[in-house]
Amino acid sequence: MAMRQFKAESKKLLDLMINSIYTNREIFLRELISNASDACDKRYFKSLTDTSVGITKDDLKIHIQPDKESRTLTISDNGIGMTKEELEKNLGTIAKSGSFDFKAENQSDNIDIIGQFGVGFYSAFMVAKKVTVISRAQGADTAWKWESTGVEGYTLTEADKDDVGTEIILVLKDDTDTDKYSDYLEDYEIANLVKKYSDYIRFPITMFREKSRQKPKPEDAGDDYKPEYETYTELETLNSMVPIWKRPKSEVKDEDYNEFYKNKFMDYTDPLRVITSRTEGTATYTALLFIPGSTPYDYYTKEYEKGLALYASGVMIMEKCADLLPDYFSFVKGVVDSEDLSLNISRETLQKDNQLKLMRTSLEKKIKNELHAMLVNDREKYETFWKNFGRQIKFGIYGDYGMHKDLLADLLMFYSAKEQKLVTLDEYIEKMPEGQKCIYFAAGDDTDRLGKLPNAQLVLSKGYDLLLCTEDVDEFCLQVMRDYKEKTFQNINSGDLGLETEDEKKAAEAAETENKDLFEEIKKALNGKIKEVKVNPTLQEHPVTLSAEGGISMEMEKVLRRMPNAEGVESTKVLELNPNHTVFAALKAAHAAGDTDKVAKYAELLYDQALLIAGLPIEDPVAYAQLVCGLMQ
Repeated sequence: MAMRQFKAESKKLLDLMINSIYTNREIFLRELISNASDACDKRYFKSLTDTSVGITKDDLKIHIQPDKESRTLTISDNGIGMTKEELEKNLGTIAKSGSFDFKAENQSDNIDIIGQFGVGFYSAFMVAKKVTVISRAQGADTAWKWESTGVEGYTLTEADKDDVGTEIILVLKDDTDTDKYSDYLEDYEIANLVKKYSDYIRFPITMFREKSRQKPKPEDAGDDYKPEYETYTELETLNSMVPIWKRPKSEVKDEDYNEFYKNKFMDYTDPLRVITSRTEGTATYTALLFIPGSTPYDYYTKEYEKGLALYASGVMIMEKCADLLPDYFSFVKGVVDSEDLSLNISRETLQKDNQLKLMRTSLEKKIKNELHAMLVNDREKYETFWKNFGRQIKFGIYGDYGMHKDLLADLLMFYSAKEQKLVTLDEYIEKMPEGQKCIYFAAGDDTDRLGKLPNAQLVLSKGYDLLLCTEDVDEFCLQVMRDYKEKTFQNINSGDLGLETEDEKKAAEAAETENKDLFEEIKKALNGKIKEVKVNPTLQEHPVTLSAEGGISMEMEKVLRRMPNAEGVESTKVLELNPNHTVFAALKAAHAAGDTDKVAKYAELLYDQALLIAGLPIEDPVAYAQLVCGLMQ
């Protein structure tokens, strides 16, 4: 029996593939089952035009048989089988795909063949020290045996086999301290791998499994009888064959979708929304997606992995394909199944091709539309979703310099000071009084405190609503957006709100001119803590407030200072004084009396009060307390 040699380049490729291409050894079973499924498909396709084949689709099957004593794992099928020439051509030349040739020869897009590159078979050498293939082709009288121990070569001899089909017998490698190949002989491990990778192969995958049952109780058994058990073997079908996403939606109940979601994605709550999508054309795929009903415990951590389970014709290719989801929809769970994905040689990594981009774009639009439909038609569920994942939508707008704001903006919700509930930007604009030019917002830690800010009360007194933004990303999100439907966003503590009356403006200008020296003295006393001092006649009963100029607001300063390497991040502050308040009169009196020490103390006190009102920490709480006590005495 002469040893046949692989071609030189095939030797190198086999060695490379065994050691490099596949990083996850357990996929060898997926590959061999996929090949068996292809063989069954080919025989069934042939039976449609050739009555001599004599087999129906229900007769086709795949069987797995582990043998611990001989350390062999056998995968057999009653598919179309291979001739001597086909064995040599398909297995003797690495990367020669019989499945691909079959589809090309029959010139039909309706043949759903999984194999594309002809290298999956060789993944068996990752776990086996010897591989034997015994095959008898449809219509052939003789079977042939292909046998190899790896790169050294292979033998091809005549063999005995009664039925059409193929058997692949793997002699597993010996266990080592780090690699326990015998695990692949355990019933539970085989069943788990079939469920994980090949659950939706459309032919039954069977295996005899050892089970236990209680023996019948003897008639003469006494009260002290202890139950006895016996073991037996039973032929079990390991795969479910028909994936839930390929069943007609009319035949699937909500409970079925919920149970699939909870079992597949290890969640204890039902999903908020189920999204089904079947698309044909340039991006052909079937998708079953879910919006989770609760936030995963690790969602807002670095450990969380986004991605959809990706299948090719029912065979799992990737457990989490991150490329199918943008980050702002990373909370979505689900599966995508395509019959014409462009896969690379290992099937473990998708090529960055146009097909994948088209699928991602299509899924993105579908998810967005479903979320907006939930907002419009099921407000209670949407608010639950927003509580769980709204922060991620805001990050989606802030990220990539606002590139996605047009897609995501109408999904946003913020707390309304006027309505005392969450509102969308469309709802805010819809209720704006005539003449209101801006969408007003305040950013901070707590809605109650924000609603009591001096400028908040001013805005509300004008009949305008105010969005109370309490998440650290809120102001960054709105700043990137700049406007929504031609209404600009206005932080009530940044810049001039322009809400003074003409009389108030004139009075303010006069007060600033009259007290120019006082303001210079206050600014000097605060020693660089503020850029300027000015009057604000709209503060009503409040004596003082702080505003910020430039790109960094006071709330942004708080957020940024919590980040690494944030030294020196500071907003440009303006101290605003109420010229109609008795405190302002006391300041003027101290200045007129030439009491610079008292003016300095008043300035420090008012500045610290303004910091507290703005939710910022004062630099020296002890000094502040002593200053208050000193003035009281």
